[in-house]
Amino acid sequence: MNFTRWSARLPGTQRRAAGRTGRGSVPAARGEYEQRPDPEPDPEPVTDVPALEDLSLREILGGLPALVALLYGPEHRVAYVNDAYAAAFGPRPLGATAAASCPELAELGLFPLLDQVLRSGKPRTVKSRKVQVRGRQKEQAKEHGKEQAAKGQAAKGQAAKGQAAKGQGKEQADGGAQEGSYTVTCTPVDCQGSGGVLVFAADVTDHAEAADRLRTSERGHRRTAVTLQRSLLPQELEQPDDLRVAATYQPGGEDAAVGGDWYDVITLGAGRTALVIGDVMGRGVRAAAVMGQLRTAVRAYARLDLPPHEVLQLLDGLAAEIDASQIATCVYAVHDPNEGRLVYASAGHLPILVRAEDGSVQRAADPTGPPLGTGGWLHSSGSIPLPPGSTAVLYTDGLVERRGEDIDEGVASLERALSGAKGSPQVVCDRLIRSQGVTADHDDDVAVLVLQHPSRTGPDAELFHNAALDLLGGIEAAPRARAFAMGVLASWRFPVELRDLGVLATSELVANSLQHGTPPMRLRLRRTDRRLIIEVTDGDDHLPRRRRAEPADEAGRGISIVATIASSWGSRRTPGGGKAVWCEFALPH
Repeated sequence: MNFTRWSARLPGTQRRAAGRTGRGSVPAARGEYEQRPDPEPDPEPVTDVPALEDLSLREILGGLPALVALLYGPEHRVAYVNDAYAAAFGPRPLGATAAASCPELAELGLFPLLDQVLRSGKPRTVKSRKVQVRGRQKEQAKEHGKEQAAKGQAAKGQAAKGQAAKGQGKEQADGGAQEGSYTVTCTPVDCQGSGGVLVFAADVTDHAEAADRLRTSERGHRRTAVTLQRSLLPQELEQPDDLRVAATYQPGGEDAAVGGDWYDVITLGAGRTALVIGDVMGRGVRAAAVMGQLRTAVRAYARLDLPPHEVLQLLDGLAAEIDASQIATCVYAVHDPNEGRLVYASAGHLPILVRAEDGSVQRAADPTGPPLGTGGWLHSSGSIPLPPGSTAVLYTDGLVERRGEDIDEGVASLERALSGAKGSPQVVCDRLIRSQGVTADHDDDVAVLVLQHPSRTGPDAELFHNAALDLLGGIEAAPRARAFAMGVLASWRFPVELRDLGVLATSELVANSLQHGTPPMRLRLRRTDRRLIIEVTDGDDHLPRRRRAEPADEAGRGISIVATIASSWGSRRTPGGGKAVWCEFALPH
């Protein structure tokens, strides 16, 4: 009996003992005299299964489920293909060149790799290459082949028959050629001075199909997120009288998850405009949903006509309630044409850039607080000049942030691009995106909002006028305000009916301020190409409200009269303390 082969089939303890004694039993320790049962007879060795060391290399390679081919010489002639290779692509004549007899290698794109391996003597691997094969073995055919092999291939011949049966089941299961995916390793072989390449191809079709299904699912989720993102962004930007505005949103490439970039333009009344841009720091549908909630909240808070820092303070608390795990950055800015400035507050967002008419670029300085949702911070407002002829840019980090580069370098690059960007707001948007190298395959979302305060000359300038009067004295201030309004509106060539309505609204607003407000008081009239704006400011911060006056009341009807005759009206607290009450009249076309 072959001792080595026999002992290999014993349990571990007996095998180690057999190695020491040459027998299959373990002697009792010294001092032990207990009666032991007779040892079981040695199992009969199985002589019809060949030992691994008795198999030839050809037999081992032939039984592998992977595809194996051996090529030799500079022409890559076929020296050997195993059974799995022949089952997948058909038998290959020995000695023939691979270019003539192995079209599958060309389909896999291996010929340049074979030359490289033969020259360099170093192995190379390519992953998940697709190729047409006769048919892939299904799980049922695999199990059937295993059962046949377990039932009784006692000899090598029987094993070969089982392998052939497995190959036949494979073809029957799939029926004809199919596309398979293989990871191929090409290893140099040097046998007795003859250079060759061993091609080893592992079937990874199941993994590739699973990856394709995953990518398809991810693309579906991405399309859903992009659709949701675009639907939550403004479909058409509001166009203020005094500004020209354009915005661009570009989602990241196919491999990038959709983020929560957003922007908005909100007209506040009395010629003032709110501009907002933000970025939710998550990805996918959830980030887009949070973005939509924040944008809706901003529009609601903007209607309160609060200072920018108070709007961000409200948003900060709301963001924590929506989703504490989602953090967002945001800039909220307000433009007042009477001031010629942007008043803004920032929650962890990138600075606003303003290009003057001469091409110089100014970066908005602090104040900048932490992102929304962090809590515990008191935001503050700052301002930056926006005179006629200037252009302001609000943007998200996808425009300027690059891997391996400090974000300040990206902002500096954007400043240089903005200094030379001229044209309409949409043209400036497109130029800035191109200058920063943003393409369809960009790895992050990009949102850009551009606003211009145009410098008007000639006939266009005649459509924009301002006039103001300080209200001094007591009751005589009201008739003086009416006379001032009548003269200004007549000089602006308004129709008589509109002049009368404007004078009536001026009288009621001034009377309300004289009765309920405190000095200093000021009347301001402004016309644009679309509306007449009347505004009265005073030093008292109590905001008026519209109420229903009883028939016997001698007061309380002023705001109701204004609300009835004007297109819109409103009030707000002014930064220095006090309030402003205004109304608007739409101009006839």
